[in-house]
Parts: sequence; C-alpha cells; structure tokens
Amino acid sequence: MTIELTGRQEEILGIVKDSGPITGEKIAEKLSLTRATLRPDLAILTMAGFLDARPRVGYFYTGKTGSQLLTEKVKKLTVQDYQSIPIVVNESSSVYDAICTMFLEDVGTLFVVDKNAYLTGILSRKDLLRASIGKQDLESMPVSIIMTRMPNITVCEKDDLVIEVANKLIEKQIDALPVVKKKDSANHLEVVGRITKTNITKVLVDLSHDQLL
Repeated sequence: MTIELTGRQEEILGIVKDSGPITGEKIAEKLSLTRATLRPDLAILTMAGFLDARPRVGYFYTGKTGSQLLTEKVKKLTVQDYQSIPIVVNESSSVYDAICTMFLEDVGTLFVVDKNAYLTGILSRKDLLRASIGKQDLESMPVSIIMTRMPNITVCEKDDLVIEVANKLIEKQIDALPVVKKKDSANHLEVVGRITKTNITKVLVDLSHDQLL
C-alpha cells in the first residue's frame, strides 16, 4: 500500500530532493505560492515522514518511500492503541451462564477470573461447544472444568507491539488475547483489555483511510 500524494505535494518533494535543505519560503517562491498556502502540505509531508524539518535550516528529504513509512508506523503501534473491553466470567460460573454471556456479548472468547479478579483461564467457542455435546448438566458444570488454565494461556500487555500480538494470534491459531497487568510479586494478572483478530483488522482499515499518518 502506498500513500496518495497530491500533485503539489509531489512537486514539493521534488524541490526538496533537488535543493534541500530548503526553507518553506524558498519552496513557496519556486512554486509562485505564498508560504501560508503551502503550510498544510508541508505539515502533511512532515507528519507522514517524507520530509524532516530543522529550525533555521529548513526542510530536507528523508529518502523513505510510502511503503517504508507505513511499515515503520505499523511497527510502532501498541496494544493500548487498539485494545477493547474484556468480557470476563467468574471461575465458579456455570457453562450455561458462560454460553449465554458469549451469545449476549457477541464475542468468541471469555476470560475467566477468580474471586480476586485475577486471570485463571480462558474459554473459547470450541470449549463451550465441546462441553455442550453430550448429556452433561451445563447449569451445574462450572467453567473451571473445561477452561484452558494458567499457565497455558498466551497473554499480552498494553505496551506490546500490535504486530507481535498479530503474530501470536496466527502462531497459536486463536481469536483473542487477554491484555493483562501484573498485580504483585506472585505474578497475579489482572485482565484490563482484550486484543482480537477484529482489532487487528481495524489497523488495516485505518491504514486504508490513512488514519495512521
């Protein structure tokens, strides 16, 4: 994917490539425009990373392509930029209640916590479907029996890179990761968010609308 530039922005890049470092006033002169007219274009090109600017020196070309700049921006995105609200259930909840919660909240993964609100497990659609097959009493069966338990849970933190979390989702073939915060020296984890394949898809949508510039 490349960043679409206007004709005037392309002209500005050409001038800076050939004559940089160059002041905004000099660029305006070459284009027979006012400095005020050029200010939005220069701001966009600088924020997007095509140009850099130094006080009393002027603008100079960074030498980076649109694809390189997009790659750099994606690699800087962190989980906290895209995480959503976690849906949790208590480990004493019944499988039936968990199924209802998953349906009502329209999610594919539930995070299981103990009475102290610390993460103890994860429930996926497959876990609940597997438990539903057969003649078990779903209203009396606690989710703790069928959940995936710690420490066999992949987690992430708010400062982790989105691209690293995306790799984990693909590698583990799972739909979501809990975003956690360590609470004490015993490494108890509090669930503070979730990052899902849908969140990762939003990154792509934002890219297509140049929302990351």
